[in-house]
Amino acid sequence: MIDSSEQSKPELETLIRDQIRTQGGISFRQFMAQCLYHPQYGYYTGERCRIGKGGDFFTSSSVHALFGALIARQLVQMCELLGDVPFIVAEQGGGEGHLALDILDALRRDFPAFYERIEYRMVEISPDNRRRQSETLGSHGDRVRWCAFEDLAGMVGCFLSNELLDAMPVHQVEKQQGELREVFVTEGPEGLAEELRRPSTHVIFEHFNWLGLSPLEGNRAEVNLDAVRWMRDVAGVLARGFVLTIDYGYPAAELYAPFRRGGTLMCYHRHSSSDNPYERLGSQDITAHVDFTALQKAGEEEGLVSLYFAEQYRFLMGLGFVEELMRLQALETDPQKAQALRLTLKNLILPEGGMGETFKVLVQGKAVGTPTLACSRTLDEISRMSTFR
Repeated sequence: MIDSSEQSKPELETLIRDQIRTQGGISFRQFMAQCLYHPQYGYYTGERCRIGKGGDFFTSSSVHALFGALIARQLVQMCELLGDVPFIVAEQGGGEGHLALDILDALRRDFPAFYERIEYRMVEISPDNRRRQSETLGSHGDRVRWCAFEDLAGMVGCFLSNELLDAMPVHQVEKQQGELREVFVTEGPEGLAEELRRPSTHVIFEHFNWLGLSPLEGNRAEVNLDAVRWMRDVAGVLARGFVLTIDYGYPAAELYAPFRRGGTLMCYHRHSSSDNPYERLGSQDITAHVDFTALQKAGEEEGLVSLYFAEQYRFLMGLGFVEELMRLQALETDPQKAQALRLTLKNLILPEGGMGETFKVLVQGKAVGTPTLACSRTLDEISRMSTFR
């Protein structure tokens, strides 16, 4: 039995309990969608500081501006590959706008000609985030516009997302006695409870058949059908260009590996994590790791070619992380501040306790051929360049 917390938003908890009583239980996906995206009481739609020291979690863009500056380098190369055409950078789920700010600041400083060519589009459903983004990006007002997803139809450029897909509502399933069962949220004597039932939609069965694997007996897993649809939709609006997806997750074989018995669902509140989504309703983040195999497969079926897939640390180092770290340290005359800078930036690439390995980067292209991307520079190439210096 699972108790709800006194930190839940009472209006949201009442609404969810009413839905459970009316429908006789709701799927976990319905529950998660209400907790995160209810128009008034959802975690992502209500007014709240979510990112950074005063929020619930850190993102790569909140660690240091270098993250956005390195992405800017990759965007410049993408623009060069597309030729002399207007270049749109469309970012969906941009949080408070910090990544967009760091990208635009770097472009204006280091690549002014490119800066004058780009059009930066923000796709954001949260009124609170739109307000915060508008304040954050005020210095780039002539470059940035907000739009609906469908307004991007026919775009040429790069569709960018950073930690968007992990927060999409997921179905939860378990394999029991050889059959897939879905987690439903119900009411029990002591609070919200779970019940395994026949899946709420046949699409769950179709998804695993399409993917070519499924959870093993006794294992729980998440199914992010929205992410697959999203990838197909992105391919649909992109006429020519690139899709750059950054998130934490695994290829399907690792995501549904035998040892991952409890799935990957996690909750975050004030920089503490738990695996209990039934507390702090509307006041904590709920996430699940992304299936990158499904994203690649869906993209390929819609005309996207997978150009690059690797851990975040490889992506950043290919774009010059090591060189930039050395440069920034050299500019810092205070040894203690130089050490603090080094430790801060290492969070972006460290595999243990950092973001370097769990976070992955997927770059797909449409009608661009198979170019060698700047981010694909290998560790051996970086070492050789350092030796020659």
